[in-house]
Amino acid sequence: MIRELALTDTGAAARLHRIAFDHAMPRLVGLYTPGEDRWFYREHVFATCRVWGRFDGDELSGLIAFHDGWIEQLYVLPAAHGRGVGTELLDIAKGAYGRLELWTFQRNARARRFYEARGFTLVEKTDGTRNEEREPDVRYLWTRAGR
Repeated sequence: MIRELALTDTGAAARLHRIAFDHAMPRLVGLYTPGEDRWFYREHVFATCRVWGRFDGDELSGLIAFHDGWIEQLYVLPAAHGRGVGTELLDIAKGAYGRLELWTFQRNARARRFYEARGFTLVEKTDGTRNEEREPDVRYLWTRAGR
């Protein structure tokens, strides 16, 4: 089941984010505490974005947060990789906007392959000095065909 998440889903969203982030970027494990993750989702993500989640039974297995043509967060539990969860969530944002942009880390090869396979084009690389993690990143752009 896919549905728009509510503020009451903050804890589940923050937990999913931490599990997926730590799996994708093990060298950054421990950068934030669970309390900081919950604060970030409550005060930033849910306050500024539309947030959708994919559930397998009662478990949140993936989420996407987006606004104004930007994907701010897209995370899928490692156990749900390869099952179409990320694509389903990405399609919600693609349906809302004809142009989407996002940042991901250069080292996150799985995410980069995922976005490139779904029509996103690399438009910028940075050395990471502008992000909190100080990790080299890349910006991707997707535009709906015919626009």
